Amino acid sequence: MNEKPKDQKLNIEISEETSQGTYSNLAIINHSASEFIVDFVTIMPGNAKAKVKSRIILTPEHAKRFNKALQDNITRFEKVNGEISLPETPPSIPLNFGPTGEA
Repeated sequence: MNEKPKDQKLNIEISEETSQGTYSNLAIINHSASEFIVDFVTIMPGNAKAKVKSRIILTPEHAKRFNKALQDNITRFEKVNGEISLPETPPSIPLNFGPTGEA
């Protein structure tokens, strides 16, 4: 049988370029029956044009795990730093491509 030892560890590497990160202030999320697509965008004030900086494609199961992990991290962050406040009405950002998504 192919049983994995309990103490097996995953060795994750990150390149220098990737470790610098990419800033994003908008995420556009779309989905189909088999995948979730998250486009990370940077919008600059006063500029009507923006480009997708990164696209992540997830299975529905991984999207749900990611959502739970993000919520767990937000909860821990707010315990230390206080509640993250959001404006009562989200900013209106006209999107002129593809199906509409939410972020």
